[in-house]
Amino acid sequence: MDWFLAILGGILMVVGIIGAIVPVLPGPPISYFGLLLLHWTGWVDFSTQFLVMMAAVAAAVTAVDYVVPVWGTKKFGGSKAGVRGSTIGLIIGVFFFPPIGIIVGPFLGAVIAELMVNADDFNKALRSGFGSLVGFLMGTGLKLGASLLMTVYFVRALI
Repeated sequence: MDWFLAILGGILMVVGIIGAIVPVLPGPPISYFGLLLLHWTGWVDFSTQFLVMMAAVAAAVTAVDYVVPVWGTKKFGGSKAGVRGSTIGLIIGVFFFPPIGIIVGPFLGAVIAELMVNADDFNKALRSGFGSLVGFLMGTGLKLGASLLMTVYFVRALI
C-alpha cells in the first residue's frame, strides 16, 4: 500500500506542476495532496506545522492567482471589459489553441474587449492586454514556484 501511495503521490506532483501552468488544473493544491500521500505512507513523517504551512501556501497562491490577472489588467489601465475579455480569452485559448493559447488568449481577449468598448483607443487596449499578460505570468510563476517547492520536498523526503 505504501508503494501505491508514493507512486500516486509522485504522479500528483507531476500533475501539480503541469497544473501550475495549465489554468484549468489547480496545481499547488494537487501538489499538496501529493505531499499528503507521501506522508501517509509511513516512510516520511512531515511535521504538522510543515503540512499546515504547505496547505496555507497552496491556498494562498491559488487565491492570489485569481486576483493577479485582474490587478495587472487594471494596473495597466484596463476596464472591467478588459478583465472579462482576458478571462474569456484565457478559456478559449486553453481549449482551442493549446499551449500557446494560454499566453496569447488573455492578451487578445483583453485587447478585443477594450476595442469593443472603446474602438478609438488602441493604445489603451494594448496596455490592457499587456497588463493581463503580466498578471497571468505573475500568477503562473507563483503557482509554478509553489508546486516546484513541494516537489523538491517530496523528492528530498524520498532520498
